[in-house]
Amino acid sequence: MKLLLIMVALFLSVSLYAQKNEDVTAIKSMCGCYEIKFNFVETFQYPKDAANYSPSKTKYESALEWAELIEEESGKISIQNLLIVGNGMIVKHWRQDWLFENTNWYEYNGFNDWKLKVVSKDEVQGQWTQRVFEVDDKPRYGGSATWIHADDRHYWQNTTNAPLPRREYTQRNDYNITRRTNLHEIVKDGWIHDQDNDKIIRDEKGNNYVLAQEKGYNTYARVDDSKCKPARDWWKKNKDFWKKVRTKWEAEYAKNKDLKLKADIDGQPLYMVLQALKTNASQEEINRVIDSFIISGQ
Repeated sequence: MKLLLIMVALFLSVSLYAQKNEDVTAIKSMCGCYEIKFNFVETFQYPKDAANYSPSKTKYESALEWAELIEEESGKISIQNLLIVGNGMIVKHWRQDWLFENTNWYEYNGFNDWKLKVVSKDEVQGQWTQRVFEVDDKPRYGGSATWIHADDRHYWQNTTNAPLPRREYTQRNDYNITRRTNLHEIVKDGWIHDQDNDKIIRDEKGNNYVLAQEKGYNTYARVDDSKCKPARDWWKKNKDFWKKVRTKWEAEYAKNKDLKLKADIDGQPLYMVLQALKTNASQEEINRVIDSFIISGQ
């Protein structure tokens, strides 16, 4: 019996190791140069004042994007996305960190504040947390789930609260939370970001009302890395600056407290203030800028 138990434990250990390696391969396969097609359509509306409701316009856009592996260690993979727009202009885009069996992440609360969610080790056994960050590396959303490798499919799916995306908050302010169901699926020529989103009105008491629903379907088709050379070159020149920004934010996140931020200072959001700094700005300069936007979380 003892030998049988040892053999079972060994089998489970080997199986979990193989699963984790397959997960890592899937996550890292999202790095590289991609031609992206963004597709969003508002599918259903539930306004209380239907006569005066204006749904979001259907959106189709395409772009070229470079996804750079900026950090890899045991149980952590960090990927920075860079958009190439116009005649080679680079826009620092979203960042995603993947953490294995992580027990805490921020969930958006609707008022430019994030609540720290803490779970037990048992609840995230074998899972990966995806933590997504804004262009200025402040938090956007996070969630934990298991990567699935079955029936020739490789995917990860999670539902969590997030701020409004830029395509929405620049056009409307009649809701304050996007409840996102994100599915990341690795396919032969790249990957797919499939979304089913609720547009939620949350009041100060925490009551939610679903105003509308949305479908998002973004495809990432892999192309030769040479097409993304401008983004790769830009990152080489600017990576030290953004490492300092991440260092400051990581110190804030390490406090393991809820976080509330100012939307802007004198009409300028954080990303604009950071972009105005020189690329060789000191850690102290960057810290002061970010501190000026933090209301709580000390």
